Amino acid sequence: MTITSIEQFLQGRQLSAIGPEDSVEAACSLMARRNIGALAVLRDGRLVGIVSERDVLRRCVSARRPVSETRVEEIMTTDPVTVRRRDSLAEAQTRMSEGGFRHLPVVTAEGVPVGMVSMRDIPTEYRLMVERFRDSRRSVLVG
Repeated sequence: MTITSIEQFLQGRQLSAIGPEDSVEAACSLMARRNIGALAVLRDGRLVGIVSERDVLRRCVSARRPVSETRVEEIMTTDPVTVRRRDSLAEAQTRMSEGGFRHLPVVTAEGVPVGMVSMRDIPTEYRLMVERFRDSRRSVLVG
């Protein structure tokens, strides 16, 4: 079975999330335990941001801020780009490529967070196929 939609991909997976008031240390611990690179940041069930390994390195470790004393909301990316549960993996890949990031929160049509998709979740062969298609479309439009 070929998985082409985010909804298919998310089956059986749970959303990994943390609160904005939680420490960066708690976020790092959760990411390490679950072997993931980003967490949705939720306040009262609403998506308010995303915190990634990259955020921790750039905004906390590099700045010599103690992870145990720094709150997630101080380093998270606010108002993250999202994809909808019914979007295709190609759409998720395009948004990540164009935005220069590796993780996208997945939301319902009503904006309720339900999961996370990362660039590493998309099979290499599928990524290459989407990129080749996008490149061929550009050359037709330009040429």
